[in-house]
Amino acid sequence: MSAVREHDQLLYAPMVVADVDDVHALERRVYPHPWTHGNFVDSLASGYHGWVLRDDGGALVGYFMLMEVVDEAHLLNVAVDLQQQGRGIGLYLLDKVMACARGLSMQSVLLEVRPTNLRALQVYERYGFTEIGRRKGYYPAHNGQREDAIVMRYAL
Repeated sequence: MSAVREHDQLLYAPMVVADVDDVHALERRVYPHPWTHGNFVDSLASGYHGWVLRDDGGALVGYFMLMEVVDEAHLLNVAVDLQQQGRGIGLYLLDKVMACARGLSMQSVLLEVRPTNLRALQVYERYGFTEIGRRKGYYPAHNGQREDAIVMRYAL
C-alpha cells in the first residue's frame, strides 16, 4: 500500500546527530516509555539507518530507525508527531522504510509493537504487516510491570 502523494513536499533526509534533540523530544511526547537521547546517538554511531521527515518550516513531523540483520531489516523505532497523526504520514514513513530496506537488498521488514498500541497496530495491519509471534515481557510498562510485544513482518 502506498501513502498519499500530498506528503511528497515534506523534507525526507538521513538522520544526523544534530537531529537527535528534535527526535528525542518527539519521542518523549509520543511514547510513555521513550528511547533515551543516547539510544538514538548510539544507533547512528552503530550505522543504523535513521531518517527524519520535516515540514517546510523545518519542524520534525516523524522519523524512523532501521537496522540490518542479515537479509531482514528490523524497524527499531518509528514515530509521527501527535499533531500530524491521522493524515497518512505513518503510511508515508512506512513507504520510506520499505524503500530503504529494498535499497539495502533486504527480503523483509520485522518490527515489534505493544498490543496496547492500537493505533500503530492498525497502521501496520493496513500496510500489510502480519503477526508472526509474540515476545513475552518485552516492553517496560507501568508500575514496574512488563508488556508483551507483537512481532510483525512485511515481506518485500
